[in-house]
Formats: sequence, C-alpha cells, structure tokens
Amino acid sequence: MTINGTSAMSERPVFAGASARPDRVDWIDYAKGICIVMVVMMHSVLGVEAAAGQTGFMHAFVAFAKPFRMPDFFLISGLFLAVVIDRDWRTYLDRKVVHFAYFYLLWVTIQFGFKASGFAAEAGWRHVGYLYLESFIEPFGTLWFIYLLPIFFVVTKLSRRIPPMAVWLVAAALEMAHGATGWTVIDEFCGRFVYFYSGYLFASYVFAQSDRSRTNPALALIGLALWTLVNGGLVMSGFSEWPLVSLALGLAGAGAIIVIGTLLARMQWLNFLRYCGEHSIVIYLAFFLPMATTRTLLLRTGLIADIGVVSLIVTVAGVAGAVIIWRLALALRADFLFERPDAFWIAPKKAAPALQAAE
Repeated sequence: MTINGTSAMSERPVFAGASARPDRVDWIDYAKGICIVMVVMMHSVLGVEAAAGQTGFMHAFVAFAKPFRMPDFFLISGLFLAVVIDRDWRTYLDRKVVHFAYFYLLWVTIQFGFKASGFAAEAGWRHVGYLYLESFIEPFGTLWFIYLLPIFFVVTKLSRRIPPMAVWLVAAALEMAHGATGWTVIDEFCGRFVYFYSGYLFASYVFAQSDRSRTNPALALIGLALWTLVNGGLVMSGFSEWPLVSLALGLAGAGAIIVIGTLLARMQWLNFLRYCGEHSIVIYLAFFLPMATTRTLLLRTGLIADIGVVSLIVTVAGVAGAVIIWRLALALRADFLFERPDAFWIAPKKAAPALQAAE
C-alpha cells in the first residue's frame, strides 16, 4: 500500500513510450522508505533532545532533511492521482477521504488512550475530553499527515476546471508566504499543497527523471553530490527557510530522494528501505508507541550517555517496533488496526491484497 492509499501498478500514469512495469514501482517504495525513516528520525531525535535538554550528532541529519522531508512525501502522494481523479465522487471520496478518516479516528483514539493519564494529571479529565474533541479540528500529534491528505485530494478534484498552472502558482505563493496562523490545517495546507499538486501535475516529468537516473547513474551521482552541498550549505547558513529558497529546496530535495530511490532500486541495495516503503502506512501509524517507550526507558535508566546514540536507537526502535506491532495485529486477527473493515466502505470494494485497502 502506498502512503496515499493507491496500488502502484494500477494507478501509474501511462505515458508515451512507457513500458510495462512490475506490480510495484520499485523506486517509489525506496523513496517512501527513505521518507518514512526520516519522519521517524525527526520525531525520535527531537523528542530525545527535548527530554534530555541537549542535542546529539543525529540533530545534523534532521536539520539537513528538514527542507525536503515532508515535501517529498506529499509529492509522491500526488503522483498517481491523474489516473483516478475522474472517478465518480462516491468512489473517489471512499478511496481518498473515508479511507484516511477511518485510520485517523482509530489511531487518534489509540494515542489518546496511551496519553490520557498524563494529560489528566496536568489539567484533569475534563481537559482530556476537550483535547480529544479538539483533535477532530486540530490534527493530533504525528497524525496530521493523514488528516491533511484527504483535504488535498478533495481540493485538487474541485479545482479541475481551473487552469493547472494557475493553481500551481497560487499554491507556490502560499508556500512562500510562510503563514503562521497557529492552526495546523491552514499552515500545513499552505506550506505543503504545492508539493502534492506538483506530484499530480508533473508526474510525467518525475517518472522521466527516474528513468534518466536509472540510465545514467554516474550523472545522477554528480547531481546528488551538488545537491548535497547546496542543501547542506543553505541549511547551515540559515537561508533554507527564506521565501523561494524553501520552495526550491523542497522540490530539489524531493527530486534528489527520487534519484536516490531509483539508484538503490537499480542496484537492489538497502532493501530494508524498500520494505519500509511498502509498509509506510504501518510505520507511520504505529511508530509513536515503540519510539516513546524506548526513549523513556533509555533516558530514565541512563544506560547510554551519548544523546546521539540514544536518538539513533530510538529511531530504529520506532521503525522496527511499528512493523512488529503490525505483525502481532495480524497474528491476533486485529487486522482492523491497519486495514479498513468492510463496514467502513461507502463504495464497492475491489478485491485486493491485505493492506492494499484503497484500491
């Protein structure tokens, strides 16, 4: 299952000269794997550093990835939209709204179950109820991504009659405005929609870039080296969040991750990243629990003094622990944690493998 709930082969745009592909697009799984590991890394590292009151060597990796970590995720999420955007509204809403709403409602409840006692100790159980209700309009914790994706899908379909470049220019202007209203939905929509729409609008160019990288790996490596220097230099200098610069780095970084994913797929290296990409929704939903548990255990016991090493271990635990939770859920027949039950479909369900619930 891809992060945007689509199967790779059935929803890949067919371009002139395109040849048949495997059931999954290999480099997309690698790219998604890199993205989801970076997301877990960011939450793990910043959480450890906040709790410990100091920073470690992992902080540099998080800072380097900040300009492109989420832009790449959103760009990939829009890649296959062109194939399904003309479907009837009932089917479209089922696959692109109800699908994510189910997982958001389920996992926000699960997260609250683990955190409720802490909230109650600070402000009482009435406040806990208020926070839970607030999570339906203000995305809770790490789940804001799947809260925002359905909004992107609906806005893109509703804007079909507007010239695409006009929509893109408005989206780019919103990103460069760097608005800060304090409401996650508004701020993240303005900051991220341009990348999602770019994936939708420029999908053919993205696939062409991947094909060129696969054909000319040496040139691709040179490009990656230059990108690393530029991205790192702008981050270190503090210029990476300037208007226009942030947009350029987001798009360039997304392109770089696509190239890296393509080269890894070409060489069949680091297959654990491909596995993470294939199960990105599993990791995204469940990593908070093993991450928080490992962080608390290591910091309270003081077994490891180096904060960077602690952050690295917590990152690995978050990724691996989420996969273990998924496996346990399947073994215990708790599939509903990661697969939408039939009762929550509003359109006819197409037969599909486990975890490929959207198509």
